[in-house]
Amino acid sequence: MKAIASSTKKKSKRRPTGKQPFDAQAFLDSAGVSRKVVVYRKLQKIYSQGDPATSVMYIQEVGKEAVVAILGPADFFGEGCLAGQEIRMGTATAIAPTSILVIEKNEMMRVLHAEHSLSDRFMSYILSRNIRIEEDLIDQLFNSSEKRLARTLLLLSRYGRKSEPQRVRPEVSQEMLAEMIGTTRSRVNFFMNKFRKLGFIRYNGGLHVNSSLLSVVLHE
Repeated sequence: MKAIASSTKKKSKRRPTGKQPFDAQAFLDSAGVSRKVVVYRKLQKIYSQGDPATSVMYIQEVGKEAVVAILGPADFFGEGCLAGQEIRMGTATAIAPTSILVIEKNEMMRVLHAEHSLSDRFMSYILSRNIRIEEDLIDQLFNSSEKRLARTLLLLSRYGRKSEPQRVRPEVSQEMLAEMIGTTRSRVNFFMNKFRKLGFIRYNGGLHVNSSLLSVVLHE
């Protein structure tokens, strides 16, 4: 699992009201939740498979320079400890400088029971993650490596946020893309060249993904 975030923005200390969309970061800042912020270097392990599962992590919201791989700004991860998981079942690695809020297991359990706004937000996130995991599994089982690559590039570029081509940040290597979709680097290179020739992606100060790449995912 790859987790990415960068450059923290200054947050308001005002606690959100019921009239506004729930802001998990503002809540965590203002509700007296015991936690610490840990900054990770590029390629530094956040945790490894087999490590004790003692905390939940929250990727802090970032500005336009934010990048995503599997997880992005305002995402939680490491929540398996809340369900009795005693050791980490996977490995999380930052592929860019990363600032993460670390909340100890007992503290997270306390605040989820005490604060309904956070528990509702957290439950919604977990359900959305489960749907995403199911989609990822179906993608791996039934789609070609070309479709898997196209879908991954769209997810990396936060497809659907804006209509114009979106830049993938940071520069994700072809080796990493191959690992993510379960194929070889040579196959990724072949399809990336194909996508570029068809105008689905372009290289101009970085990799930009056009929404037209969706046609590859939808093509039967």
